[in-house]
Amino acid sequence: MSFAGWGGVADTGFSGVPPEVQEKVEQYMAEGPPAVAEEPPPFSQSDYDRQPFTMSRLVRPHFAALFGVFVLVAIEATMTQIGPLLLQLTIDNGIDDNDRGFVVKMGIIFAISVPIAIVVGVIRTMAAGRVGAGIMAQLRVRLFAHFQRLSLDYYTNERAGVLLSRMTSDLESLQQLFQNGLVQLSVQGVTLVAITIVLFILNPLLAVITLLAVVPGTLALSLWYRRVAHTAQLRVRDTIAAVLAHLQESLAGIRIITAHNRRQRTVIEHSNEAGEYLDANNRTAFINGVYGPGAEAMGPFAQTVLLVVGGKLVLDGRVTLGELIAFVLYVAAFFAPITELVGLYNVYQQGRASVVKLAGVFATEPSVPERPDAYELPDVEGHVLFDDVSFGYTDRDLVLRNVTLELVPGETIAVVGPTGAGKSTIAKLLNRFYDPQSGSVTIDGHDVRDVTLESLRRQIGVVPQEPFLFAGSIRENLLMGGRELDEEELESACQQVGLGRLLDRLPERLDTACHERGVALSAGERQLLALARAFLSQPRLLVLDEATSSLDLKTEQAVEKALDVVLEGRTAIIIAHRLQTTMRADRIVVIDDGCVAEVGTRDELLAAGGQFAQMAAVNEASLG
Repeated sequence: MSFAGWGGVADTGFSGVPPEVQEKVEQYMAEGPPAVAEEPPPFSQSDYDRQPFTMSRLVRPHFAALFGVFVLVAIEATMTQIGPLLLQLTIDNGIDDNDRGFVVKMGIIFAISVPIAIVVGVIRTMAAGRVGAGIMAQLRVRLFAHFQRLSLDYYTNERAGVLLSRMTSDLESLQQLFQNGLVQLSVQGVTLVAITIVLFILNPLLAVITLLAVVPGTLALSLWYRRVAHTAQLRVRDTIAAVLAHLQESLAGIRIITAHNRRQRTVIEHSNEAGEYLDANNRTAFINGVYGPGAEAMGPFAQTVLLVVGGKLVLDGRVTLGELIAFVLYVAAFFAPITELVGLYNVYQQGRASVVKLAGVFATEPSVPERPDAYELPDVEGHVLFDDVSFGYTDRDLVLRNVTLELVPGETIAVVGPTGAGKSTIAKLLNRFYDPQSGSVTIDGHDVRDVTLESLRRQIGVVPQEPFLFAGSIRENLLMGGRELDEEELESACQQVGLGRLLDRLPERLDTACHERGVALSAGERQLLALARAFLSQPRLLVLDEATSSLDLKTEQAVEKALDVVLEGRTAIIIAHRLQTTMRADRIVVIDDGCVAEVGTRDELLAAGGQFAQMAAVNEASLG
């Protein structure tokens, strides 16, 4: 068939192709491949797999596919190891009997077995790669989902670099195991079994002698390797996690390191971490160095025994020359898999150590669990009640003690007090980042512990002291609340919260790239974006956690204008560092040493002459 170029397909057509098929081809050429809708992976805060994470449970859902791979492995091993057996038959039944036809027949069988082994090997490699990649893709998503599920205290107590190592080095070790190691272990294992069976078929006496010369020493060496290698690989996983943790922490704090002239000190610290990792790797290298050559040394020893004993049996007429030659070839082939298994067993030990580390992550339960019978929080008016709440980040040290606080719908309260008094903790309990040790937090009469976390946080907007912006566009950062807005609505909302000047100077306005953490933007611009993000999500409750404490006065004034828009009609809690922020609050709550010290309007508290009045006097003196 001929056609005038790719672009001329629609005009010239395909010779001999049915019209309906050609029509579909032309449509594909014009429109491209159809879009494939991908279902997002399921995510649940409460209903997830809590069974212990093990390697067997990891591969169990893929048993059918793995069984198919193992069948291909068995066929490949059989075709690969049939050569010495054919040679034995050729010598004993063809050459000795001068049967040319039998010799030719054996040659044809061998010639057929080689391409079969090659084709089966290609299919096996492709199938194993797909199965391994599928297992790892599911595991990556499952691990990431579990990280999203865990509560904030887990990330407070664990270094970010250690968590990064779970997602990188540990998964890479498992990927090597599943995509290469596990199948190769099966290939070499099946090869060993196949050769052992053939040895017993050829001559049981020589087979027993060969195995007695090999198995005891190899078994003892393998048991020793299994015991020491597992401990060594666990240390490797721990030390590489420490290296990555130090790397992540150093990169995140590079400005502080530079400002305090600690670059050389940081290099020394990283060298120490890398030295620990080197020591762990040297230990595994020593173990592998003992096990590998030790296992390989069994091969020449077995061949020596076989030549001495087998030669005597040939001279006595109890073994044919073809059987002895086949035995020698099979013994050589017997130790090739053992040599491979030495390296593969190291891969297995690395994967096994990674499974232990990952099992620890999956065994960690969220400290703020969603109840199985949790219900959707309906649209709320904004009535909030902290009823006799006591809370501590540890059981021994309480941050809040018997706090009772009520907000009516549409009310704005400012929470002030000295550093460490427990102001931000109130906001965290409302969002249910933590649960109180005693007492309850309710919204419109709904205990926050009884509703789904997603429905709770959907109705609460949070503006932190240091807003976090993700790598992406300005638009993507603004629409994190999940609401669908057209261009006009989005632009209007941005203008209302004071983002107009910022958008005007950005080259692509809302589609301008925002670097990780928003480093190209000023503190005030990042704060305005955080306010806009909260405003666009249209929450019924708003929490401002010292949202203006790091801003200069001019920038703070711009942000406070945006606050007037964001706070309108909403119940709000403002964690205030500067007393200027309390001016827009309906009531002020003074927290001191974990307790509510004072509650009232600004004028009432100033007139009372208590703690707030003292704080206001100090603030005025500092400004004056």
